[in-house]
Amino acid sequence: MSWYTFEEKVIPLDDWIQFGVDWLVENYREFFQFIKFPVEQSVDGITWLLQALNPWVIILIFAVLTWKFAGKITTFFTVGTFTLIGLLGLWGDTMTTLSMVVVSVLFCAIVGIPLGIAAGRRDRFDTLLRPILDTMQTTPAFVYLIPVVMLFSIGTVSGVIATIVFAMPPIVRLTNLGIRQVHPELVEAGEAFGATPTQVLIKVQIPQAWPSIMAGLNQTIMMALSMVVIAALIGAGGLGTPVFQGLNNLDIGLATIGGLGIVLLAMVLDRITQGMGQ
Repeated sequence: MSWYTFEEKVIPLDDWIQFGVDWLVENYREFFQFIKFPVEQSVDGITWLLQALNPWVIILIFAVLTWKFAGKITTFFTVGTFTLIGLLGLWGDTMTTLSMVVVSVLFCAIVGIPLGIAAGRRDRFDTLLRPILDTMQTTPAFVYLIPVVMLFSIGTVSGVIATIVFAMPPIVRLTNLGIRQVHPELVEAGEAFGATPTQVLIKVQIPQAWPSIMAGLNQTIMMALSMVVIAALIGAGGLGTPVFQGLNNLDIGLATIGGLGIVLLAMVLDRITQGMGQ
């Protein structure tokens, strides 16, 4: 058959990709273990801490945070939320999910905010970065699981790495937007008083862009939580596990309480980060 009828595959892109991933696994396994190590240590440390603390201590910590940043009503909601999660028997899974989200968002912020600042200050870098972010945001979440499992094996760490890749674009984009929206006269005033580019960035641009940066952090947290159920497919654990088990066994009750736990945790984290942004 002629190639222009499009009835047969002409470009074996899938085979090329498979070959490339196999080559990476065979030749750069130590490099990927090096990448995995800090994520693994962070997840294990935070999970151990959250599991070791008394549940009421954690509830108190979140109550103080919501009282400071989100007000009294949200504080009562937070206390009620974590109490309900505990009564539903989801406390352990919730702490695992919380540790995954914290580590994912931490690495997203460490990498994403500098990238967003660089893109906000350099048009050429922004042009280069934009299609990469578009690809990261539009690629279906399930697609991330296969290469992550091949490169890092199954488990919580692989789920966190997939979540980092999936959830990073919002914080990069909104940091970039925040830096670009700083009024030029403020930057010029800083430069007129003899401030260096670094001082202008730290004392003028970042404070002015802070609400946008926090909005990006908020969206990154929401996307990280949306990845929890999918990450359970590769053994990540957490609140995605009861949802996945309920789906496999057609147990709507189990799936519902798992989903409810994710929704309640998302609402608490959303209110806290929104308050911090304001």
